[in-house]
Amino acid sequence: MGNIFYRPVIGVVMCENIIDGNPAQTVHEKYLDAIFDAGGLPLALPQVLGTQFDALESVLARLDGIFLTGSPSNIEPHHYGEEGIEALADPGRDMLSLALVKATLNHRIPLLAACRGMQELVVATGGTLYRKVHGQREYMDHREDPNLSHDQQYDPVHPVHIVPGGLLSRMLPGYQDFQVNSLHGQGARQLGDMLTIEARAPDNLIEAVSVRNHPFALGVQWHPEWHSQNDPVSKLIFASFIDACRTAKGERQ
Repeated sequence: MGNIFYRPVIGVVMCENIIDGNPAQTVHEKYLDAIFDAGGLPLALPQVLGTQFDALESVLARLDGIFLTGSPSNIEPHHYGEEGIEALADPGRDMLSLALVKATLNHRIPLLAACRGMQELVVATGGTLYRKVHGQREYMDHREDPNLSHDQQYDPVHPVHIVPGGLLSRMLPGYQDFQVNSLHGQGARQLGDMLTIEARAPDNLIEAVSVRNHPFALGVQWHPEWHSQNDPVSKLIFASFIDACRTAKGERQ
């Protein structure tokens, strides 16, 4: 473990939005707060880095970890071998996140990915997605209920079961099963060779993945940033991520 007093600098992806008619890039405070509360220093990353390799490499040299957040947008299907138009697209985020995954894996930089972020990790490592999980007979509807209040939409709604022997099982001793929120329409379909399954939902949908032979690269399909200071599982996930970033920093020095 690295210096426990050191706050690792964590690069956080942003999403494109229109504010007052102007293009803007934003990130929800809940993601920044979760990183800061766990002992890290979040740094928002502009999408232009996804097309500027030299600039991306320069930024990565100054970062200790990467956090891929959730988002209302979806990955464009051509990135995982399908045709068609994605109505909720964010092409700039696709470019940045996929580039970040490949770069962090090459440099062995710790990576945490949530919801859309997990799907980006799956796609960047050669996997595919279900474009509409709720359209598959074998799966339940994993989307949030729009009739509920915002807070209620993030309430735990189903359990996940940890696959023994993986990264999550080591991080969460005593938590073979636990409850999670669920606010996603898409999900992991097939994984590339680099990923291993860390957890599944009751309907057998993949709920968490990790990268083989990497110090710390974890994707979860739920939103651990929500109430991350109070939920014991979320707290352990972010604490483990920040610890891995400290360790990686110490090994590079």
